[in-house]
Amino acid sequence: MNNDIRKEDFLKEPVRHIDITSIDIVPLVEQMADTAFQARNLARAATILDRMQRDKDCAVILTLAGSLVSAGLKQVIIDMIEHNMVDVIVSTGANIVDQDFFEALGFRHYKGDPFADDAVLRQMHIDRIYDTYIDEDELRVCDDTMALIAGAMRPGTYSSREFIMEMGRYIADNKLDRNSIVCKAYEKGVPVFVPAFSDCSAGFGLVHHQWNNPEKQVAIDSVKDFRELTAIKIANDRTGIFMLGGGVPKNFTQDIVVAAEVLGYEDVSMHTYAIQVTVADERDGGLSGSTLKEASSWGKVDTVFEQMVFSEATIALPLIAGYAYHKKGWVNRTGRNFNAMLAGKQEEAV
Repeated sequence: MNNDIRKEDFLKEPVRHIDITSIDIVPLVEQMADTAFQARNLARAATILDRMQRDKDCAVILTLAGSLVSAGLKQVIIDMIEHNMVDVIVSTGANIVDQDFFEALGFRHYKGDPFADDAVLRQMHIDRIYDTYIDEDELRVCDDTMALIAGAMRPGTYSSREFIMEMGRYIADNKLDRNSIVCKAYEKGVPVFVPAFSDCSAGFGLVHHQWNNPEKQVAIDSVKDFRELTAIKIANDRTGIFMLGGGVPKNFTQDIVVAAEVLGYEDVSMHTYAIQVTVADERDGGLSGSTLKEASSWGKVDTVFEQMVFSEATIALPLIAGYAYHKKGWVNRTGRNFNAMLAGKQEEAV
């Protein structure tokens, strides 16, 4: 390795998060509605998201898969939370812990090069996410903070939502960067579920916590996640889902309809509205590319207001969310604070 190369030479241009509030893209999206292919699909998806905002009975569930926060989409999601455009989030752990909470700790993601020498990056303790960089040493601080939060909690079994609420509390109490998905969701009472919670920096932190606390442990129960999200569906029958990518968050969210039926709520509605943004192919039977029409055969999604958009999320999300934001259908929406509802159910159970 060239001894003249420094870590600072790689970590010098921070990723800047897109601000959908600063540009009214409604005219552009409306023009796209009169074109073809994915432009027309995207425009229809944008109108469906706006329709969700105007339906006062609809709870909006946002699912996140793929590396979104590191790619500059954090502010879009925060603005949706802040303006009551989203009532529930279901995500991969990377977006919530390794990326959003990581930035709340004061760290950043940096513009990188997909053709960089990864052996050099490894020697520099730099992790690459396609064309962005993250400081591995700073990521270890994030891991350690997860263990610290777990160690401060009463030993027991928690849903990922409950643990993520403690992450939000940690940000607020320690006066860290409150412009965070985790912190804004904590403040607004928006539940954030990460069904595969150990598949990220939280996993390293919790392994460290449990290894060093064999008698007094905090554990995450993914079944409790499923039960809590199903309870939201039962309490608020009319739902819309806006899915970025697929994977566990997508399936987890679609399955709550079936879960409610299994619990005896056989008159529960399929998801009334559904949008999926993906670049995956449906032909291999994989979940990320399975269409919403396919989900309808399982009794999960209604097909009146559904739209697949075969596009990369960093392009599609600002346009779809920006359209709905500037159409202002959210103005008359009130926050549902499902966190408070679930906390009440916990107290009843005790």
